[in-house]
Amino acid sequence: MTKIGLEIHGYLLTNEKLFCSCKSEHGLKQSKPNTNICPVCTAQPGAKPMLPNKTAVQKVIQTALILGCKINEKLTWARKHYNWPDLPKGYQNTISGPYAIPVGEKGKFLGINITECHLEEDPAAWNPKTGEIDYNRSGSPLIEIVTEPDFKNSEQVIVWLKQLIATLSYIKAIDKNAGIKADVNVSVSGGQRIEIKNINSLKNIKTAIEYEIQRQEKEIPKMQETKMFNESKGITIKMRSKEEAQDYRFISDPDLPIIKIEKSRVEKIKSVLPETPHAKLKKLIKKYKIEKSSAEILTKKLEVVEFFEKIIEKTNPKLAVRWVTEELLSVLNYNKKDLENVKIEVEHFIDLLKLIEKKIITELKAKDILRSWKEKSISPKQEIKKHSQISDTKEIQKLAEKIIKENSKAVEDYKSGKKQSLNFLIGQVMKESNKRADFEMVRGVLEGLLK
Repeated sequence: MTKIGLEIHGYLLTNEKLFCSCKSEHGLKQSKPNTNICPVCTAQPGAKPMLPNKTAVQKVIQTALILGCKINEKLTWARKHYNWPDLPKGYQNTISGPYAIPVGEKGKFLGINITECHLEEDPAAWNPKTGEIDYNRSGSPLIEIVTEPDFKNSEQVIVWLKQLIATLSYIKAIDKNAGIKADVNVSVSGGQRIEIKNINSLKNIKTAIEYEIQRQEKEIPKMQETKMFNESKGITIKMRSKEEAQDYRFISDPDLPIIKIEKSRVEKIKSVLPETPHAKLKKLIKKYKIEKSSAEILTKKLEVVEFFEKIIEKTNPKLAVRWVTEELLSVLNYNKKDLENVKIEVEHFIDLLKLIEKKIITELKAKDILRSWKEKSISPKQEIKKHSQISDTKEIQKLAEKIIKENSKAVEDYKSGKKQSLNFLIGQVMKESNKRADFEMVRGVLEGLLK
């Protein structure tokens, strides 16, 4: 039987590093190398750490709670020693190891047992080819989530990780632009555990697991080993024999105080946690009868699903689903913005849908209005006169006659059997009416005039 366990690392969303006031940067947008540094995060002689970043501690507690973990009352910092060029102090500060109590432990998330959830600092970035070291990252707060070896295959791992990432985005715990890294532990029946270090994408995690299972089934491992994943070849390569806790020489850190977590603080954090994407998905399907495919789109981001939940109470459900999942998200994607970055009032969106439903404005004109909400929304009711739908047959006929007169070639093509020319003429009438004419009425009037 195959057993797979994960050690997941993610950058916590904080402005400052863990033990100093330098800017915490990671992911795609970073400053020039070695510009966000100070004596603390570069381990200059005599430099002492500041008190741990309060926001980082808060986000780890939030994460541990949402993973169903028990929160411990006293957290002790440890020094994890290893000799590597990216570690200026010669040790990493972490709330883990044999003498530390993790922030949260003994949890369960979507059927997978969580061993622990703890906080630690990131090392610097070392380029082994050039020997250069960038300390901008050194000291940034990291969260580590350790699971039990409850996974059976790569597909189960990837589905679970996608749900985890979506859930952590709801509480804005980790930097989504930096992604996650995972150490993956794989073992087959009768074999020793093999650890694959620092895999940096879901695709690579899946490939590494599948390769390692096939490899182990052919040759049962007799010793624990640590491996790396070669992305270009799609294989795992031995790095060293697996380290044990004693290899890191864990000791408690005398420079950092014990963190005491009061029960009242935990309860306060717990009381404001949002529903998980999984819970939201079930509610949309059961309560609002939303199709699963649409519900999955809506629950990808907390601000979108909460926006939708406010809208659906006062509008036609089918119209609301289509206009949020298709039209609204399309406009946001085109402008490369999230809903939280645009001030779209719920009432304005509800009014827009009601105007469509009552046929006061056309859907084409409603799309124009929505596209104009790049920064903030305005009440569509204020512009009804400018945008109201033209449903008067005589007015539409007048517009159609003008277009027929101006487009004799298209008219001849239509009468000679080129039916697609009608769509061109309809488009010209819609353009002439500033997209206010009733589309179906335009079609009917043109067909009548062109007989």
